[in-house]
Amino acid sequence: VNFKSIHETITAGISMIHQELSPVPFMTVAENIFLGKELHYGKSLFVDDRKMVKETENLFENLGIKLDPRKRMNELTTAYMQMVEIAKAISYNAKLVIMDEPTSAITENEVEQLFRIIQALKQDGVSIIYISHKMDEIFRISDEITVLRDGKGIGTLDAKDATKEQLIKMMVSRDLDQMFPKEDAEITEVALEIRNFSKEGMFQDINLKVHRGEILGLAGLMGAGRTEVMESLFGVRKKDSGDVYLTNEVKVHIRTPEQAVKHKIGFLTEDRKLSGLFLPLSVADNMCISNIEDYLDKGFVSQREINDACRQMVKKLNIKTPGLYQIIRNLSGGNQQKVLIARWLLINADVLILDEPTRGIDVGAKAEIHRLMSKLAQQGKAIIMISSEMPEILGMSDRIVVMHEGRVTGELTREEATQEKIMQLATGEAV
Repeated sequence: VNFKSIHETITAGISMIHQELSPVPFMTVAENIFLGKELHYGKSLFVDDRKMVKETENLFENLGIKLDPRKRMNELTTAYMQMVEIAKAISYNAKLVIMDEPTSAITENEVEQLFRIIQALKQDGVSIIYISHKMDEIFRISDEITVLRDGKGIGTLDAKDATKEQLIKMMVSRDLDQMFPKEDAEITEVALEIRNFSKEGMFQDINLKVHRGEILGLAGLMGAGRTEVMESLFGVRKKDSGDVYLTNEVKVHIRTPEQAVKHKIGFLTEDRKLSGLFLPLSVADNMCISNIEDYLDKGFVSQREINDACRQMVKKLNIKTPGLYQIIRNLSGGNQQKVLIARWLLINADVLILDEPTRGIDVGAKAEIHRLMSKLAQQGKAIIMISSEMPEILGMSDRIVVMHEGRVTGELTREEATQEKIMQLATGEAV
């Protein structure tokens, strides 16, 4: 076959869940599910919205997704958008489903549901190509594993005969002894504290603090409210009540991201391409955008100073780019993340909020990001890390705060934290 369009591919029985989400934001969930295959009133040209909502409800019920089909896509979190994409791909009744990082934005409960869907599809004779960097997932669901590196096929193994060490070596061309290179750092005074944060329908009475030199893990299931709390702290989202205190109990008022930046707070967002990067701009432009005023000379921007600062960051963070003026969309996911971290280091941020910092990047880049987080903590930075990956939470956190349905349900030290305890708290059970 030689497909000339996506329509031909879908007609032939192939559907795909893309890594980068591309919803139509101002249309409803049901309209997105039936995009290009709308249901009509009989043979008329009029779209039958009620029927599409009903069909979407039936699809969601079969897949175990709890979501109102009438909601607009721009009202959903990234995790729910991902679940809609999964449902949309399956709705085509395809013979082959390609899944590109389908679990990158969903939590463990949703992952389990996806795996049940995959098993049901296999039993129905559907073939699946599953693209992922997550070792546990690959070994759990694969019959055969093919490794690609730098655009080349490295080899294919039977899953039952392969080992994790063997696979990692094929992926990064070297042994990777430590996926989570957490190093000890001196934990000192409180760098930031939030008290009584509340937003009706999202989160209630949130109290937490993070110290200099500490990596605070924020765990929970999809819809727990972790991202929403941090967006409210950073001034992206309005809260109903609550106070923010910096070192020495200095109370500050943050109503906009600009004010957060002035108080030396940086925020690496959950979806770098949707809300972090300026994709048509260069590496240098993306790095210096938050502190552009620092490079003003008599009212004009000093390009020389920008270049000097950005070159230092490229070297310090080992960012692989052909040059400072390479368009950012052309870099790998891991290097894009490093550019965003560099943005906040250029403002000399004291507090770094990292929302899913290793989402959608390869195993080698993950280890580099983790190593960088450890170094920043050693330099006295306070880091709040939101992660849906249990090994990352356990491997990188000094302390873990767990949320469930908009409330903090518990706090665990690194020593006492286990996967079972975190999951208990994340589902609202007492430990």
